[in-house]
Amino acid sequence: MSSYDHNPIVEMSDITKHFGPVIALNGVSFDIRPGECHCLLGDNGAGKSTFIKTMSGVHKPTSGRILFEGREMNFSSPRDAMEAGIATVYQDLAMIPLMSVTRNFWMGREPVKGFGPLRMIDFEKANAVTMDEMRKMGINLRSPDQAVGTLSGGERQTVAIARAVYFGAKVLILDEPTSALGVRQTANVLSTIDKVRRKGIGVVFITHNVRHALAVGDRFTVLNRGKTLGTAQRGQITPEELQDMMAGGQELVALEGSLGGTV
Repeated sequence: MSSYDHNPIVEMSDITKHFGPVIALNGVSFDIRPGECHCLLGDNGAGKSTFIKTMSGVHKPTSGRILFEGREMNFSSPRDAMEAGIATVYQDLAMIPLMSVTRNFWMGREPVKGFGPLRMIDFEKANAVTMDEMRKMGINLRSPDQAVGTLSGGERQTVAIARAVYFGAKVLILDEPTSALGVRQTANVLSTIDKVRRKGIGVVFITHNVRHALAVGDRFTVLNRGKTLGTAQRGQITPEELQDMMAGGQELVALEGSLGGTV
């Protein structure tokens, strides 16, 4: 059964977002279904970060509707969105390099044992779960006490993704997860995205790299100057067409037409 047989988890219809006189989003429609990777592509200044923050409850849209599991979405904070199952992994990962992988994985939500004044963190369980969840994502840690700062950029991304999945993400928004990585680390992160998708989680993969998007994407939406320029399914669009749309190539073609091919 393909993800297209499912209703969207999150559906954004004609979203605008204004900051005073600045229009950051100008009629964006986008949806994400269970078990699919929907790539949102755009160059710097296209509106990607405003889009992420609007989808994840940081910003309220100026107009338009956002439905979450078919109901109007009125999250008052990112915490509300997280508790509902919308998790965001930002480019500047919220991690503490000198702390262990385990502490970064749980981030204050560690399992406890005992009762009353004898309650304490169950480090044995916390460590075992961390090792196991990382292993499921294809990373075998030397030790759960290993400092996050000793991991590669790709492995740190995987800790953040594994954490979101473990805590019940239904939608995972990934903000440029491969932008600062080498080839091998990028391949590992793309493979992690594929694993997450197979668990039935909807992945919104935000990137400006067409090749990375085409490696894992099921659908592709291009954002340009705060507007979406349409959505294509895998196999319906070439890398060149995607690149053209991102760079505003469509506008250039229209301009050429109106000037009789003199551009």
